[in-house]
Amino acid sequence: QVQLVESGGGLVQAGGSLRLSCAASGSIFSANLMGWYRQAPGKQRELVSTITTRGSTNYADSVKGRFTISRDNGENTVYLQMNSLKPEDTAVYYCKANYQFTTYWGQGTQVTVSS
Repeated sequence: QVQLVESGGGLVQAGGSLRLSCAASGSIFSANLMGWYRQAPGKQRELVSTITTRGSTNYADSVKGRFTISRDNGENTVYLQMNSLKPEDTAVYYCKANYQFTTYWGQGTQVTVSS
């Protein structure tokens, strides 16, 4: 069983920065794909960013140039560095880990950006 443990969420002023972390425990091997999604009130859950084991990254247009995803394959941990935060970034952020046959989701962490 794999558990995703998230940390780093909180309240920040517009223009500030936050760093989210998500550690996947319970597996010897690294996930094929890890990433971050977010869901704002009244909105569908949307992809923020993903990263493969080879380091290939993907970003939503709304966060390109502001967010940076990275991972530590040895520790099976994914990070999301969020800079120049905007109020529209306010959402619950979810960590996701894809293995060959199973996908795991974190419980979500609240990110609130004040204007």
